[in-house]
Amino acid sequence: MTEPLEPVTEKDRRDELAANLEAVERRIADACAAAGRDRSEVTLIVVTKTYPASDVRLLADLGVRNVAENRDQEAAAKAAECSDLPLVWHFVGQLQTNKVRSVTDYADVVHSVDRGRLVTALSSAAQRQGRELDCLLQVALDKEADEGAGRGGVAPDAVLELAEQVRAAPRLRLAGLMTVAPLAGPYAGRPREAFERLMEISRSLRSLEPTANMVSAGMSSDLEDAVAAGATHVRVGSAVLGVRPRLR
Repeated sequence: MTEPLEPVTEKDRRDELAANLEAVERRIADACAAAGRDRSEVTLIVVTKTYPASDVRLLADLGVRNVAENRDQEAAAKAAECSDLPLVWHFVGQLQTNKVRSVTDYADVVHSVDRGRLVTALSSAAQRQGRELDCLLQVALDKEADEGAGRGGVAPDAVLELAEQVRAAPRLRLAGLMTVAPLAGPYAGRPREAFERLMEISRSLRSLEPTANMVSAGMSSDLEDAVAAGATHVRVGSAVLGVRPRLR
């Protein structure tokens, strides 16, 4: 007969998160050293999707300042519950226009801007709320090989056109680029090369908008490749929070 699991106390969970954070920080520091970069050049964003607000509070107590969510319904409730904390909220999921008003209420940075209609919706919502919103263009590197391939994101050859739309949109700030290592196309299974390609696109973007220097790339499994390529932000979930049952 299986013994029932002991409940996890707040102290146990805090200790677990602290140990995981230390391990991730060590990975980032080692990757920076290997790439000849200063550790301060890379910001850790902890992806808290499916984990409770209590974990966000523990992370904040451990010094985390950047957290990310990918589903508005969960994110809105969690951000409201943690509104007293000194956090920067990143929205990293695919964003439908009917969720824009809610997302702009709590998100400081949207990583998944990939079409003109979304730019218009974000700008309108930000104007209504009197907020400035940082926007990253999500680049779909698999679309270099097949315009119809892959998940969300703008094709590399359409980045500058979309960037111009963001630059012209009131209350939006073009902050940089984001990508996820592709599962198909020429960069499948080659995250280092994918992130290096993103850096090439970033250099082109900065020729248009010099302050758009944020490059969000790399997750738990490939953050070293992202740091080596030059990413400024890495998005890490399971390596910090561990593998736990989903909330829903």
